[in-house]
Amino acid sequence: MSDVVDLQQLRVAIEQVDEDLLDALRRRMDLAEDIARSKLSTASPIRDQRREDLLLRRIRTAAMARKLDPHEVERLYRFIMEMSVARQHAWVTGLESTPLRVAYPGMEGSYSHLMAHKRYAGRQGGVFLSGFDTPRQAVDALRQGEVDLALLPIENTTAGAMYETYDALAEEGVTLIAELVDQVQHRLLGLPGATLKTLHTVRSHPQALIQCEAFFREHLPHVRLLPDVDTGGAAQRVREANDPGIAAIASDSAAQRFGLEVLARELQDRKGDFTRFVEVARAPTPLPADVPCKTSLVMVLENKPGTLGKALLALAERGVNLARLESRPLPGSPWAYRFFLDLEGHAASAPIEAVLRDLQPYTQSMRLLGTYPRVDLLPG
Repeated sequence: MSDVVDLQQLRVAIEQVDEDLLDALRRRMDLAEDIARSKLSTASPIRDQRREDLLLRRIRTAAMARKLDPHEVERLYRFIMEMSVARQHAWVTGLESTPLRVAYPGMEGSYSHLMAHKRYAGRQGGVFLSGFDTPRQAVDALRQGEVDLALLPIENTTAGAMYETYDALAEEGVTLIAELVDQVQHRLLGLPGATLKTLHTVRSHPQALIQCEAFFREHLPHVRLLPDVDTGGAAQRVREANDPGIAAIASDSAAQRFGLEVLARELQDRKGDFTRFVEVARAPTPLPADVPCKTSLVMVLENKPGTLGKALLALAERGVNLARLESRPLPGSPWAYRFFLDLEGHAASAPIEAVLRDLQPYTQSMRLLGTYPRVDLLPG
């Protein structure tokens, strides 16, 4: 009989522990909503992979100190973190005034994320940022209605066009509504205690590697330059590799985020290195008549001799300035190309309307990518 009583008492004790666990879990979910509110106001992504990794590392250590299986506890906490993220998403979507949802390529700490933070932080109603591996994935999320805007790097003063962005914009369903220009400050980041002499590999986005090529050719010609998906991801992989011979080209923000040291600062031409970004939406936004504008379009020309020259002559005859011309291969058509043009002026202005009519006979297809305010001066 005593054994039965003891068992019942133990079951009651376990049930009380379960109640305590559920109360603690509820408090954790309430805190998740507070975190979501803070992230919206500071334009921070809902998912913070580095924070999650650090948490799991701390939990494993705490579990071992309590003589618990660290792997089983980690598995439990992964479920709890997913619950927390789901709670944050539910809180965001339940707001009366839905925050702006913005996609960008890269992870937190990348230059695209820094530009998004600069652009949207402090916006009334909040901002929900989502990082994607590629510009195409960000644009696809926009087309599918998962986000309201995409912020994409499209051109750099040193490395030139960012072709992934051009290719992502070629398909229908999105329009350009703004351009922004930001000065890029590349840093060479390594593990604490690493030096330039210890380096054998440097990782970064291909554009960043091109932008810093002269520095490595002069100072570190023996170092292997390894392309990575984005600058923030390169910094994270340096931290994870824990090898003092590996460094990344990334931002000061990435150094702070991943606990890395700045090994070198002057990686670019001292005149400055600027990146142009475009803000992309599903529908155009109205612009005042007196705002200086650009109009972007993409076209596939008739495959006839001299067609490109005739198209460019049509611009000159109408007095329309061609700010940029870029060509990209046309998928599925070997040795055929589509051309991206940036024209100065509004699509509804008489000169550009006339130019678009003039271009029709020379094109197989033509589509406006958008009209947006022109950025004339580089910052800094």
